[in-house]
Amino acid sequence: MFIGEYNHSVDVKGRVAIPVKFRKNLGRGAVVTRGLDNSLVVYPAKEWKAMAEKLAALPITQSNTRAFSRLMLAGAMDATPDGQGRVMLPEYLREYAGITKNVVVAGLYNRVEIWDEEAWKRYKTSTEKDSNAIAEQMSGLGV
Repeated sequence: MFIGEYNHSVDVKGRVAIPVKFRKNLGRGAVVTRGLDNSLVVYPAKEWKAMAEKLAALPITQSNTRAFSRLMLAGAMDATPDGQGRVMLPEYLREYAGITKNVVVAGLYNRVEIWDEEAWKRYKTSTEKDSNAIAEQMSGLGV
């Protein structure tokens, strides 16, 4: 399980250190791809396989399912941590997420998101401000 927020920086080669407590779950293979809200998402191999199978099963006759599949699948890249726990973030993914130097690595139960630090602060501030309305909407989903 991935939980928590961690501040890190991207090195000159485009690598970011994965928090130590996350590495064990990513060590057997991982994938990084475009996420929602201009973040990047890192899936352990098992979670990625399940997600990719769901995406592949979507109807290709609908433009929005084609677009979402392309967003997630075409941008995917191997992200198995190296010996020092770093994963490579390709330039096209860093550009998509607006990542230049400082990032937040956030654990979200079955996946990890990587955000540009300033984008994360803006997103978090907005979400916290709207937390009551969000919670009310979530109650209809059984949360």
